[in-house]
Parts: sequence; structure tokens; C-alpha cells
Amino acid sequence: MDTLSLRIIRSLFGTIEHVAPRLAGRFAFELFCRTPDPLRQSAKERRVLAQADAFMKRARRHRLTTAYGDFTAYEFTNWGARRDGPAVLVLHGWRSRTEHMRPVIEALLARGFRVVAVDLPGHGRATGRKLHMPNAVAAVHAAALWLGPFDTAVGHSFGGAVALNAATGSVRQVPPIGLRRLVMIASPNSLPRLFCEFGAAVGLGPRTQAALEGMVQRLAGTPLAAFEGALQLKAFAAPTLIIHAPEDKEVPADDAEAMAAAGDHVSLAWAPGLGHRRILGDAAVAARAAEFAASRPERPLTGAIGDKSDPLRLHSPS
Repeated sequence: MDTLSLRIIRSLFGTIEHVAPRLAGRFAFELFCRTPDPLRQSAKERRVLAQADAFMKRARRHRLTTAYGDFTAYEFTNWGARRDGPAVLVLHGWRSRTEHMRPVIEALLARGFRVVAVDLPGHGRATGRKLHMPNAVAAVHAAALWLGPFDTAVGHSFGGAVALNAATGSVRQVPPIGLRRLVMIASPNSLPRLFCEFGAAVGLGPRTQAALEGMVQRLAGTPLAAFEGALQLKAFAAPTLIIHAPEDKEVPADDAEAMAAAGDHVSLAWAPGLGHRRILGDAAVAARAAEFAASRPERPLTGAIGDKSDPLRLHSPS
């Protein structure tokens, strides 16, 4: 959002706060959930999609429908592999799509998994221009019904939060999916904090902010305060791996530490120097996620993804 647009929006919210805060809250929610125009792609994005074209053609493409609209799921299997074998669900983050998850998908395929990757609402080949937790969780549930069950889920950024919420049943009208383990890469811990940061950025007053947050309970049947990853992980209790770059500028490292403190079933692996998006292209990160999905360790491992000479070595974080 450019400076002029932000200035106009802040002025608009400042005015409506005093006369129609509930209307302003609904408008703020629409703005918060608005996804980028899929037709407006940078040269870099077009290049990434072109490079992934042959890879994406390997997948069976499924068009699935929820009450919120259609979305696309991709089913990847190695040649000769059984389609009824163990499956892993892969979810991208905000402003992303399945093509960006290619390194993770390839690492999982190398481990013999069947992989189902979803273009979440408003992204990739999915319909609409809106993404929020209820429509994302509904998409995951539909994918599980038609293409599951899933043994593990691997999600990047918002996709990691979606996987956790789908497994814990935070959206009241959508039954939880069964997962034996979970990998969250650069994922946020606190949706309430994200809503507060958004409200501050666009200049919401207290009544409009309350109306915005009330939209979450209206759609999900659960108050916004419940959407805390650390609290949800305590209830989830299945082995979970969190991979995070300490210098991530979009999702602070404090989020990873908060979720890692949820219990002994949660492991934390630091990926220094990779940031929020480059972490997806790192071979060691993809390999760690696939290793975790394939293994059944007796206890969680906490540490860092190692140096270049030994990319999977664990050592204590500083």
C-alpha cells in the first residue's frame, strides 16, 4: 500500500470511527483479508512460475469446493508410488502459491511420501481475492476429505498457522483434521497481535478495532484471543517442528520461541541468514522438514540447522 493510499484510508477510518464503527470494522476486515491481484506479477514471479512449470505438470490437479468458493489442490507422487500411501499436506503462506513450496515438496517426495499441496483461497489458481482463517481451514478440511488422510502437515508463514488451526478445530463449523505431526516454517504465533498491528497501521480507533476483531468470532465462532499458536500447540500435543530464521523481519523470532515453549513435544530449529522467504529455497531446511515427517524420534530435538559442511547437524543455539 503506497503512502498516499494509506493516508486516505487512515483519514477515512478516523471519520467513520465516530459515526459507524461497526461498518468501519467490516470494511477493515475486508481490507485485512484482501489478497494481491494474481494478474499483477513481477518479472521475478513470472520467472519462478516458468521455472516450476514442468514440475507442476507432474501433479494431478484437483478443483475442490467449499462454502467459501473453489480452490486448487495438487497431488504429487513419485513414479510407481502407491496413491494410498502416507500423505503430507503442504501449505504456502500469504502472497505465495504452491510453486514456491517446490523444494519442500521435492524433499518429501524423495522420502517416499505422497504430497498434497493447496493453493489457498485468493492465491495461485484458487478463486476469490480474500484469505482468512475460516476459509483457509475449510479448504484444508475439504482437501483432507477428498485427498487425505494426512500424516503430517508442512506450512510456511500463514500456512503453518492454518495447518495448526485445522488440526485443533479452532473454526467451530469445521471439524478438525487428524495429524500425527506438524512442521511450521517461519510461522506467526499470535493472530491478535497481527490484528493490533494492522489496526495501528491503518489508524483504527478503539471502537472500530473492537468491531474488526468481532468479525473473527462472527465467522470462526471463536474469539480472536484464542488464536495464539502457543496455546493451540499445548492442546495439539503432537510432535511439532518449528523452523525459523532469527533475523526474520516479517515474523519475529520471538514467535518461534513462544511456540517452542508450548511443551516438550515442540522442537525448534534455527535457520540463520535465510529471512522469511529465502528460507523456502534452502535445501537443508527442506531436508529437515522431510526428515522430521519421516522419522519417529523418542524425544524432540532442539537446535540449529548446521553449517555448509554438515547441513543437517544439530547444535545448541546461542
